[in-house]
Amino acid sequence: MGGIESILLKGTIDTLIMVVISLVISYLAGVPLGVLLLISKPSGLHSRKVLYQVLSRVINILRSLPFIILLTILIPFTRFIVGTSIGIVGMIVPLSIAAIPFVARMVEQSLSEVEPELISSMKVIGASTYQIIYKVYLPEALPSLIRGVGITAIALIGYSAMAGATGGGGLGDIAIRYGYYNYRMDIMIYTVIILIILVELIQGITNYVSKKTNHI
Repeated sequence: MGGIESILLKGTIDTLIMVVISLVISYLAGVPLGVLLLISKPSGLHSRKVLYQVLSRVINILRSLPFIILLTILIPFTRFIVGTSIGIVGMIVPLSIAAIPFVARMVEQSLSEVEPELISSMKVIGASTYQIIYKVYLPEALPSLIRGVGITAIALIGYSAMAGATGGGGLGDIAIRYGYYNYRMDIMIYTVIILIILVELIQGITNYVSKKTNHI
């Protein structure tokens, strides 16, 4: 049993490493992209119809691609960036790229929920676009943005498990390599239980933090 426990522990840690690093990268790129979508849309602070349509179309295309197909398409690019397309290092690139459009669209939607009256009042007093974004949009949308972090993290857990079928490491790899190929149903069940626990923990924590930051 000790051997199984150590394998599952390593798989859990590898999964968390992939998810956390990919989550950070996707938000570093996705938040500015989501803000750009917001301000460039027809009703935005700086409407740029062509820019918005191009960005929106690209994001929709990337979101519509199944992760396993995106992962395969990105193999040459991933090898160029990190030198490998397998293991937890090789999975961080496709995981991040898969999550960036997801984050951008959620950020756009969260910021769009801010009361228009607040934006109008800031315009009246002569606030700059930067001030409106950082003093109104982001603070007001913070609870929704935090919930979005949970949704993205859970999606990344699912993607990382799927990546196990291609040697991506983590719990998905353990379920396939040690469970499925060796007819060890117990290992497959353990990995599913751990994944469920991770999802529940993330959902619970982000919901709690979101409620705490909701000043309404």
